[in-house]
Amino acid sequence: MTTVGTVTVVGASLAGLHAARGLRSQGYDGRLVVVGEERHRPYDRPPLSKEFLTGDADPGEDPGHLALTDPEEETELDAEWLLGVRAEALDTAAGEIRLTGGRTLRTDGVVIATGATPRTLPLPRMAGVHTLRTLDDAVRLRAALRAGAARVVVIGAGFIGAEVASSCAALGLDVTVVEAAPLPLLPQLGEEMARVCAALHARGGATLLCGTGVAGLRGGGRVTGVELADGRLLPADVVVVGVGVRPVTGWLEGSGLLLEDGVRCDEGCVTALPNVVAVGDVARLARPGTGHTVRAEHWTSGMLQGAVAARNLLAGSTVEPFDALPYFWSDQYGSRIQYAGRRAPGDTVRILEGDPADGGGFLAVYERDAAPTAALGVDRPQPFMRLRRELARAPRPAGR
Repeated sequence: MTTVGTVTVVGASLAGLHAARGLRSQGYDGRLVVVGEERHRPYDRPPLSKEFLTGDADPGEDPGHLALTDPEEETELDAEWLLGVRAEALDTAAGEIRLTGGRTLRTDGVVIATGATPRTLPLPRMAGVHTLRTLDDAVRLRAALRAGAARVVVIGAGFIGAEVASSCAALGLDVTVVEAAPLPLLPQLGEEMARVCAALHARGGATLLCGTGVAGLRGGGRVTGVELADGRLLPADVVVVGVGVRPVTGWLEGSGLLLEDGVRCDEGCVTALPNVVAVGDVARLARPGTGHTVRAEHWTSGMLQGAVAARNLLAGSTVEPFDALPYFWSDQYGSRIQYAGRRAPGDTVRILEGDPADGGGFLAVYERDAAPTAALGVDRPQPFMRLRRELARAPRPAGR
């Protein structure tokens, strides 16, 4: 597309912000509109499950320490911000986005950055039951934890669930984590390393129950307990459901875009329409040379995809693929877990530093046919980052 006209970024998120920055830095000087369902400017989500919950400062309506922009940058970005507004439909033939209230927005290019929303369980709606995705979610959960709660049950031991459990334990609450899988983080880390990381819960003072699901909730208008599938009853003042997320794509039904657990894109974030790209949690990208697609729910991917998508949108086709090495981190019970790469079933694990058995920090590498495929570090930030750089430079095994 040319540098005139209108580009609309749907989603005032980390990924959407970086796409907007990429457009401006690469010479786009046309009208730029950012549509956000939340009333907040883009903010950083990782702290919401950690220091935001445990901090003592009054969070206020929009705490500045979470903001990803400042007034000076917003002036330079020269975007129109439509906040507290939801996109309801995309008419690709007409080049229009329908917004709440019946308003339509004419646009020449679209960046889809609507992210994901928490998955739910078939449980009754009840006071004291929370999910955590947005700043408003975090404000409500933080208030509940400080309103006399003593017992917290976290359903799901993925990254968000584990971090919330860690924060609750740090606040001195009685915490139980329920995980339906045999071990938490099993698909990401494999059995050996998942077992090691599962031990962090006990070390941090939380109880971890694996291999059982949730059958229901107890309580009238407010939750008083969680009934497990095996018949056990866990008393609870607060319940946090953290069983993953699903991409926000409902507004794109009927648009002609391919929706497949996300918005299907090529390796450069470009959809079947060259004037529509997708970034962040909502984007399902083709992996160059593999025939596979992947949707990455990681902060780093959302940040890095923006510039690539912006370049390809302006070019009108994919001139740059996105193939950054996956990377994520998680802070749990005073330890930092870092992971980079693409582990697959059958990869072996080799410990490079430390001893996972003693409960301390360690550095491990995953390998296949003696070639490194991924790296995992617990409380080894500097050695891990060196290994991550080496992994990014290393030739990748076939199919990775």
